[in-house]
Amino acid sequence: MLNKLWGFMIVGGIIYAAFAGKLGDVGSGTLTSAKEAVSLAITMLGIMSFWTGLMNVAKEAGILRGMNRLLRPILYFLFPSIDSNSKAYEWIGANMVANILGLGWAATPFGLKAMQELKVLNKESTVASADMCTFLVINISTLQLVPVNIIAYRSQYGSVSPTAIMAAGLIATICSTCAGILFATIARKITQGKKC
Repeated sequence: MLNKLWGFMIVGGIIYAAFAGKLGDVGSGTLTSAKEAVSLAITMLGIMSFWTGLMNVAKEAGILRGMNRLLRPILYFLFPSIDSNSKAYEWIGANMVANILGLGWAATPFGLKAMQELKVLNKESTVASADMCTFLVINISTLQLVPVNIIAYRSQYGSVSPTAIMAAGLIATICSTCAGILFATIARKITQGKKC
């Protein structure tokens, strides 16, 4: 559906530009945008590679395990039906740590592993469990101490002070995380044992 919407918008824009006599602007705009996209992709690839590698070093050094231990009380509260010895806790904790540090790309592999473990705990059902829904909400709304991606984007586009958004980002993600936890807790109590 989304592909059809994008396709309609692109074709509609080209048709409008043709009738308005701006087809040349569409061509030059397309080339400029393509150049910017490639430049941004190369910049972000370097940043992503660095932080993903750093997260793997932290995992191998046991730093993630230590931070996971600090998160255990929060994980017990958010996921009361998961056995504390489950591998899912390790992956959920690693995902949350990476997200808190603002490393969304590094968090993605951990999130996928966590969801696989939660699916196993859900007996491979095609309907999401309350734990899976809670993890998704928390993953989307996670608190970020350092929004690395946004700082990188701002730096790429010539911001005078790329880190100026850190305070606003921290406040926004604290609010979104609190709202996400509240929503997940209320939804779990309402569904209590049902699938979501």
